[in-house]
Amino acid sequence: MENAVDTVTTQRTAAPPAVGRPPSRWRAARAPYLFLAPAVVLFLAFLGAPICYTIYLSLRASKVSGPGLGSGSRQEGWAGLSNYVTALGDSEFLAGVGRVLLYGLILVPTMMGLALLFALLLDSGRSRARGFSRTAIFLPYAVPAVIASLLWGFLYLPDVSPFVYLLEQVGITTPDILSSGGIIFAVANIALWGGVGFNMIILYTSLQAIPADLSEAARIDGASEVQIAWRIKIPMVMPSLVLTFLFSMIATLQVFAEPITLKPLTNTISSTWTPLMKVYRDAFTRNDVYSAAATSVLIALATIVLSFVFLKLVGNRAFNQETTR
Repeated sequence: MENAVDTVTTQRTAAPPAVGRPPSRWRAARAPYLFLAPAVVLFLAFLGAPICYTIYLSLRASKVSGPGLGSGSRQEGWAGLSNYVTALGDSEFLAGVGRVLLYGLILVPTMMGLALLFALLLDSGRSRARGFSRTAIFLPYAVPAVIASLLWGFLYLPDVSPFVYLLEQVGITTPDILSSGGIIFAVANIALWGGVGFNMIILYTSLQAIPADLSEAARIDGASEVQIAWRIKIPMVMPSLVLTFLFSMIATLQVFAEPITLKPLTNTISSTWTPLMKVYRDAFTRNDVYSAAATSVLIALATIVLSFVFLKLVGNRAFNQETTR
């Protein structure tokens, strides 16, 4: 009897079996870095390393020794900032920058205005067939830029365009949109066709997140749909509006697919019509990767500076206004 009591007492006082040890502080501290490691490796391999190599190439140049004949006549050497000085003094590069700025002034406000208008119309309580309308507006964004440029290019050509044919049948003379005066509008129209749907979806999603009670209370107070949109909806989606404007501005500075696809269809688009087209020509036509690298770095710096200035002037006010709510 005494042995049985001792056995029971021993079983009660014995420590329960360990189910699992909690992770140590060192393991818990390194866990986030292990999860981030694949993304960091991919970033360094496919983005960081090319950027560093581009900066390295921009500081180099090909130097010719002797008569310039033979395999060893051209050697790569240190050039310092001479490639940047040459790029900044290149009239073709400066002309391309001017065209891109004009292109952005035409495209970005028009695209953002239409995207906001469509988003507000779809969010309105009186809208019908929202699902079909969203799909119809967004669908052009799913078409690749090269294909869209080819489609629009043939619509621009007077000899094959059905629109030009129909208008001529009723006696209306159409202007040549591929001329030197209209080509920038032709390129902007292609980007507008695809960009409105993408920005509209982002703005419409932000509008859907606004509580419906605010709009209902404004309607009870006698506010119209225009007043509700102007005084309630637009201020509350201002952060999304700022971000979409920023993304559109960055895409505008990097315009390349549309003009280079239209180039074989018209003589008004040169090989340096945009800065990125000049980079492509220098790198793959003239085989001057050093000048192309310097121009690429300048484009990247301009994009970063403009984005920073824009966010500093507009973004802080918009995001601070959203935070105070």
